[in-house]
Amino acid sequence: MEIPINSFKTDLRNGETLLGLWLGLSETFSAEICAGAGFDWLLIDGEHGPNDLRSILSQLQAIEPYPSHAIVRPPQGDHVLIKQLLETGVQTLLIPMVESAEQAAGLVRAMRYPPEGIRGVGAALARASRWGRIQDYSAQANDQMCLLLQVETKLGYDNLDEILAVDGVDGIFFGAADLAASYGLLGQSNHPSIVQAIEIGLRKTQAAGKSGGVLCGDKAIVQRYFEAGARFIAVGVDALLLAAATTNLRQEYRPEPGGKSAANY
Repeated sequence: MEIPINSFKTDLRNGETLLGLWLGLSETFSAEICAGAGFDWLLIDGEHGPNDLRSILSQLQAIEPYPSHAIVRPPQGDHVLIKQLLETGVQTLLIPMVESAEQAAGLVRAMRYPPEGIRGVGAALARASRWGRIQDYSAQANDQMCLLLQVETKLGYDNLDEILAVDGVDGIFFGAADLAASYGLLGQSNHPSIVQAIEIGLRKTQAAGKSGGVLCGDKAIVQRYFEAGARFIAVGVDALLLAAATTNLRQEYRPEPGGKSAANY
């Protein structure tokens, strides 16, 4: 049995621009529905979505038959949790709240087997190696891991150049909402100064030979980010899409919530 090739990492290295969707519902059924939509990548959110290791695993299994590449965002960059996620078969991680080159270097080590890193050697017991059926898994695994770091605070943004210089970091994801809050613009992720800062960050990331990404639902701003060099952008969130669709459907029949009247039908 062959090790799965990380298509997301390969596509980024080949210069592709990749369109993604955020998964926050923590449901296997909805994850599979979204996988069938044809996005290049899907982000399983363990930071703000109510996910645990088992729910992440079930969504990985639901997504696997489809072309979309599964990325996982854990709640924090803990090396033990990273090890557990890699054992489930995750090959691409997005780590939130990265603020320094030292932190970035530690995350690179957590993603790799010794001597390059500190990942525990035990994949023969895990889905990652298909329970030992990929006999040379440990020798090949490092090359298939993709590490994306989320820069989303003023401190992280100020240290962007140093973070970009860390070998083994594949991409930088700019967290617009938290970045805005860090600059005193809570709830204004599309504020002109934040959009401009992200554009500058994306250009720096591209110049460093790494891939930049962001989550944005505004089509005009998405285009600006692509023009600034973004290589992977999520353009929606499953929970928000469902909320908007159900609200719009109700409004077609009853403009205001509450109050039932036969005259509305």
